[in-house]
Amino acid sequence: MHMPLPRILIILVGVITTVSAVLADLVVPGLAAQHAFNPGWPPHAKFHDAQYMLMTVLLGLLGLTLALRRGRNLRGRLLCAAALLAVPWLGMIGALLFPGTATYDPEFAGRTLFVLGMHGQVFMAAVLTLTLLVATAATLRTSPSPAT
Repeated sequence: MHMPLPRILIILVGVITTVSAVLADLVVPGLAAQHAFNPGWPPHAKFHDAQYMLMTVLLGLLGLTLALRRGRNLRGRLLCAAALLAVPWLGMIGALLFPGTATYDPEFAGRTLFVLGMHGQVFMAAVLTLTLLVATAATLRTSPSPAT
């Protein structure tokens, strides 16, 4: 069975989207200390972090379901999957436009990963968004297929 590259890219982003927020904010000790287990965060901030983690998992699972499902209108499903999977990553980038936001708290400045001058999470968001754009463009260039 041949799987087109755009579908593979969307599935890859779907897997990363499904697990990354939970890993970064709850599971990986050094990162979780900056998020869910940060004693400096008030309960309401932790509530919104938990909300973000759950929304990201749900969007990832929806995107994966669309991309992996067999049947008619693969092109349409891939375009919908890419749009859903872009939501948390575009939201992360867009959050920087709000006053008083930052990619990290000052006490974690020495432990924060930067890639090409960008916070590691923002860099990942940019890479995954670009991957989805490439997959979308490639999907749009293909002729609609009735099945698979």
